[in-house]
Amino acid sequence: MYSVPDDAWYLELDLVATRRALVLAIVPDEDPAREPTVCFDRTGEHLDIPYSVIRWFMEQVEAEIRTSRAWMRLRPALVEVVHGLRQEYLGVISDDEFHDVLRQVRTEVPEDDLPAVLAASFGRRPDGTTTDDVEALMPPVAPRVSDTAMSSWDSESRISVVEQAGGTHDTATAGPESERLE
Repeated sequence: MYSVPDDAWYLELDLVATRRALVLAIVPDEDPAREPTVCFDRTGEHLDIPYSVIRWFMEQVEAEIRTSRAWMRLRPALVEVVHGLRQEYLGVISDDEFHDVLRQVRTEVPEDDLPAVLAASFGRRPDGTTTDDVEALMPPVAPRVSDTAMSSWDSESRISVVEQAGGTHDTATAGPESERLE
């Protein structure tokens, strides 16, 4: 797993023996409009990957989505506030700045939402102490998509191609931005 300047975490499933990235998951953690994607290396030779390995990899991706995008589960107005604070302060404020920023945030969000907004924006509690457990302050995760719903995804799926580090990967996405594969 690594982060790059495009404000996303990249998780790779690599074949170590050949230094080949088989699957790449991109998890944007700053822009709520960007959805996570999974890319598959289509330029290499065919390789059977055991289901249990793919499932394990996707569990890692899901965990990363849960933690780095937890703040995006807040109400839309709060997501907007957090996004603005993360952009303005780049996710970090000093102890000296904290109380001024806290006063500003208190004017923008209800007191009940303050812990989640501060944790998501700066990894801090309202008393100024730091916290690594941002997920605990977020609302519960929405229920998972059922297998029935996923089977209908095929009829609405979109495929796009992403250039990544000199190689082409197929990217499965769902959304209007992608072009339908003819």
